[in-house]
Amino acid sequence: MRLRRDRVAMAGGIVIVLLILIAIFAPLIVSWFGHPPAEWHRDKIDPAIQAPIGAFGGISWDYLFGVEPTTGRDLFSRILYGARISLLIAFFATLLCVVLGTVLGMIAGFFGGWIDTVISRAMDIFLAFPLLVFALALAGVIPDKAFGMSGDTLRISLLVFIIGFFNWPYIGRIIRGQTLSLREREFVDASRSLGARNHVILFKEILPNLIAPILVYSTLLIPSNILFEAALSFLGVGVRPPTPTWGGMLAEAVHNYDVAPNFMLFPGLAIFITVLAFNLLGDGLRDAFDPKAR
Repeated sequence: MRLRRDRVAMAGGIVIVLLILIAIFAPLIVSWFGHPPAEWHRDKIDPAIQAPIGAFGGISWDYLFGVEPTTGRDLFSRILYGARISLLIAFFATLLCVVLGTVLGMIAGFFGGWIDTVISRAMDIFLAFPLLVFALALAGVIPDKAFGMSGDTLRISLLVFIIGFFNWPYIGRIIRGQTLSLREREFVDASRSLGARNHVILFKEILPNLIAPILVYSTLLIPSNILFEAALSFLGVGVRPPTPTWGGMLAEAVHNYDVAPNFMLFPGLAIFITVLAFNLLGDGLRDAFDPKAR
């Protein structure tokens, strides 16, 4: 009820649902209102200056967001298909991050002692790790075929692993702190006195009480992962062309924004709106689950 009364958070949630639907049905939407994202339209490009023909980057009823300079590819279609890549990587990276952080945080907080020390020191090492530098190095040296995968599948899997595996300590510390508090509660003592084993207490008593913070921080992790994927694509180590990504489109737009500013405007707006929507929903969930923090 508190979440439903928060109109800003609900608006963010509606935008997120729309974005997910757009990503899922991108091929259908493009078939109605656009053109294939990899299809070149050189007839829409001025051969003298390699800029789109027409005002505002060639925006028209056939090309709702205009066309890319040089290639003439439909910008509207590429934005929609770019949403699929960005959301896919962000969701799966967040899932990996949450699973690792939740399990290791619960184990560290529940058992304590040397187990807590080892996991906590591992968290410190990961938090001090130069993630962006490592991501640039790793993504740059992986060949086009590896681990039985190739092409976009390999690049997406690699980005999911890098972003998710090296970001788990953030939520791990939060879950560890919550578990330290929960393990001293009466219902845990009651389960232990009835003979419940540690794994039963962890996953049947403590984990259900961690759902709220896990959900809240997951919604706050997703936008940061979207930005990280966009940064990697912008730096040239993300999903490779011609597959469209928002970060990759921004990287290409750097060289053409003076002749076609919409080429930079629309992918930038897509990232901004998506990140803002997730942040608003995350803030609303946090206030709803913990009204005392408001």
